[in-house]
Amino acid sequence: MAIFMRQICLVAEHLHPAIDDLSEVFGLAPVFVDEKVGDYGLENTLLGIGTQFLEVVAPLRDGTAAGRYLQRRGGDGGYMVIAQTTEQAEQDRVRANAAANGVRVAMERDGGSYKMMQLHPGDMRASFFSVPFIEGGDPAGTWPFAGFDGWRDKVTADRVTAMTGAELQAEDPEALAAHWSAVSGYPVERRDGVPVIVLANADLRFVEAVDGRGDGLGGLDLKVRDRATVVAAAREKGLMTGPDCAMICGTRFYLR
Repeated sequence: MAIFMRQICLVAEHLHPAIDDLSEVFGLAPVFVDEKVGDYGLENTLLGIGTQFLEVVAPLRDGTAAGRYLQRRGGDGGYMVIAQTTEQAEQDRVRANAAANGVRVAMERDGGSYKMMQLHPGDMRASFFSVPFIEGGDPAGTWPFAGFDGWRDKVTADRVTAMTGAELQAEDPEALAAHWSAVSGYPVERRDGVPVIVLANADLRFVEAVDGRGDGLGGLDLKVRDRATVVAAAREKGLMTGPDCAMICGTRFYLR
């Protein structure tokens, strides 16, 4: 049994500026638009990164959950960590762990070939934690939330090839790491004194919130193939905040 980080969702006040910046800096291609999110007053686009996905959602009307999240966090930023389980028993274990730790299931759906389970961001204290199970359990296989398999021939990999980590920030990162460990069932390890949960293909890193925005999904690690082109594109847009970090859609992107 294993858990793989498969998709990250960001939330933006306006969709297209965020998608444009992500596409132009990282060379990512749109692979799917889910019209069903309109039922929640949202619009979205998914960008492909290898066999993973970077999604941006934006509210189309007042009163949406995403809009309230934007207000709470003071602008664009991280919204969801979406991690695929390879076995149904793993999803069941996470559900039981969540219940034992006072974490509500915000949404659950049986799609036949997949079972979706989304844990409440307030209870997870930093972001949604979605843990779907897909029939077959292949962490590089079909992905219902990107139209099943239509994304494969649209993915570009000239500049960026994978998402290798997510950075969750908190006023008390030790407590947040312990909470996510209790729910996920994965132990907390330490790297250079920083608490980390090591998933099958990516790390969840827990750091102190020093940007005044409180607890949340603050950053992503990207495996970069063409660093020079990425840095040049980000600098042209004024998005580089350090030698290895670009700030896009209120999120720190670390070039690894």
